[in-house]
Amino acid sequence: MSDIHDEGGSVAEAVRDRLEAMTATERKAAHALLANYPAAGLAPVAEFADRAGVSAPTVLRFVAKLGFAGYPDFQRALRGELEAQWASPLVKAAGPGSRGAPPSAFDRFATAVVDNLQQTRRHLPPTEFDAAVDLVADTRRAIHLIGGRFTDALAGYMAAHLAIVRPRVEHVGSRTGVWRDHLLDMNRRDVLVVFDIRRYQEDVVAFAEAAAARGVTILLVTDQWLSPVARHAEHVLAGRIAVPSRWDSSVALLTLAEALIAAVTERLGPIADQRIAELEALRRGDAR
Repeated sequence: MSDIHDEGGSVAEAVRDRLEAMTATERKAAHALLANYPAAGLAPVAEFADRAGVSAPTVLRFVAKLGFAGYPDFQRALRGELEAQWASPLVKAAGPGSRGAPPSAFDRFATAVVDNLQQTRRHLPPTEFDAAVDLVADTRRAIHLIGGRFTDALAGYMAAHLAIVRPRVEHVGSRTGVWRDHLLDMNRRDVLVVFDIRRYQEDVVAFAEAAAARGVTILLVTDQWLSPVARHAEHVLAGRIAVPSRWDSSVALLTLAEALIAAVTERLGPIADQRIAELEALRRGDAR
């Protein structure tokens, strides 16, 4: 990959960073890649061009705009990301931050987490975050939240806060046996917030796909390599997760969730204030 990409970055981040500088036809190639990431870019250039509805020279210009010397380099980067997406904890111990690391284990880990937050902020399009706030703050819509084995705690955390400041918030929860029951009442006026990071959970992806088929709007919170849920999502917020550990870090995703909670609360204004005041009154009543 070209040296214009920071260590640990993804092609998807590079695409979003450069989207505004692209021509209309190059943006078509960009959207085709992000809609089926990274598989679209692993196809031969003629096939990628055909699926995107552009010419092969346009695809090559698109790839060059991302900083790659050619299509083979572009595909090498995507194949490397596939390996990273499915990496077992057994092969992740070194991770970023081990080179030139501070002396203590905590400092090394904390440095990587801070870098994750900085890179997440750098690569997050403000328009995408604002659109997510608009979606979650729309009280005409019901909000459902779901996550995987390690990310469902984030979904539950966000749901607990949102339920205080707006009505019709539901945490789908980790009991997969009743997930289909939740789908029964979901429709095109609803929003599903999905938390999913590598090694992307198949049942979460399947649930999001089924919800999208019912017309539900999907908001995905994921890592820099993008969960397969991205192909069904209207909005995607991506955060960095790699740290010098066998485990990934959810700090950047938690920050995205808390930033959404804060922005939605401010957007709702008097609605949120009234609900908080009523809840406080109920609590005082319970104490008597």
